[in-house]
Amino acid sequence: MEVDFLLIGQGLAGTALSFRMVEKKLRFIIYDTPSGNLSSRVAAGLYNPVTGKKMVRTWLADQLFPEIEPFYQSIEDFLGEKFLIRKSIYRPFLSIEEQNEWMGHSGDPLLQPYFQKIYTEERYTEVVNPFGGIMLKNSGYLDIPKLLDAYAQKMIHGGMLRQEHFEEDALQVDEGGIIYKDIMAKGIIYCNGLGALQSKYFGNLPFAPVKGEIMDIEQEFHPEEIINRGVFRISLPDGRHRVGSTYSWHDLDSGPTERGKNEILEKLDKLLKIKEKKIIRHVHGIRPATKDRRPFLGKHPGFKNVYIFNGFGAKGVSLVPYFSKVFIELLLEGKEPEIEANIIRCK
Repeated sequence: MEVDFLLIGQGLAGTALSFRMVEKKLRFIIYDTPSGNLSSRVAAGLYNPVTGKKMVRTWLADQLFPEIEPFYQSIEDFLGEKFLIRKSIYRPFLSIEEQNEWMGHSGDPLLQPYFQKIYTEERYTEVVNPFGGIMLKNSGYLDIPKLLDAYAQKMIHGGMLRQEHFEEDALQVDEGGIIYKDIMAKGIIYCNGLGALQSKYFGNLPFAPVKGEIMDIEQEFHPEEIINRGVFRISLPDGRHRVGSTYSWHDLDSGPTERGKNEILEKLDKLLKIKEKKIIRHVHGIRPATKDRRPFLGKHPGFKNVYIFNGFGAKGVSLVPYFSKVFIELLLEGKEPEIEANIIRCK
C-alpha cells in the first residue's frame, strides 16, 4: 500500500494532524493502540485564553484562539457529532488590588477579545469571590474521549487506522521514503506522546512528563460558566462536575493518589462555599509535556523523512488546531515552524 504519510498515535495530536490531511486530500495510515491514549482520554479538554496565577494571556493567544472553534467545528461536521462545548470562564479576583489591575486592563485592545465583563462585586453567592472576578470568553472545553472514539471509527471504516502496536524495528527509512510492513510512505510522523521517548529517533528530546489527576463529583451549584481559580470546575451535561487538575513531576507510575485527591479538594474548598460533595471518579494521566513547555514540531536532523508532532502537554486542545496547520505547511511547502516550537531548538 502506498500512502503519503504514516502517523504513529491517534491521541488528540494524531487526530488533529490526520484531519488536516483529510482536508488536503493526503493519503495516510495511522497506527494506534487505544490504551496508549490515556493522557488525551483523561484530560479535561479546557481551552482558556487567560491562565496562571498572574492571569496572563496564554502564549500565542492571538494565533491560537482564532483557530480553535472553527477547527473543531470542522471535525464535528466531518463526523456528524458534537464535541466542542463553548462556555465562558469565571475567574474570581483574589484581592482588591487584582480587581483594580484588571479594571486598568479593560481598555487594552490585546485583552478585549478574551474577556466579556469585569465584576467588581460578588457574582455568585456560592463562590468565594468577595472582590468580584472576570468573565472570559473564547473559552470552553472539548469532549476528547468522545471525539477520539468517533474519529477512530471513521478512520477504521475508511481503512486509514490500524489499532495495533507499532514495531519500530520493522521500520525501514531511506532517502526515498519509508517502508513499514506492507506500507510505503513519503514519511513517518510520531504523534504518540511519551511513546516517542522509546523511539531511536526522538528518545533524546527533553520531554518532562507531568502527571495530572482530575475528579468527577456530585455537588450542588450548577452554573452555566466554568469556575476557574486554583482548580477548574466544569458543570457537565449529566449533572456532575469535573474538577482538577494537579501537576506533578513525581509519582508518575503510582496512579491516582490520595495526595492528588486532597490537593484538588482543598483547592475546591477555597473556591466554593459549598463543602458537601461526593466523588464519583478519580483518574490520572501522564501528559507529554516538555521542559520549556513548548511543543516539538519538525523534521529529524538526520532523517529527512522522519517527523515529530508532539509535546503539547496540558494545553493540547488550544495548541493543536494552530500547530497542525503549521505542520501541514512544513510537510507540503517546507516552511519551518517558529523556533519556539521547532525541534531544532533542542540541538
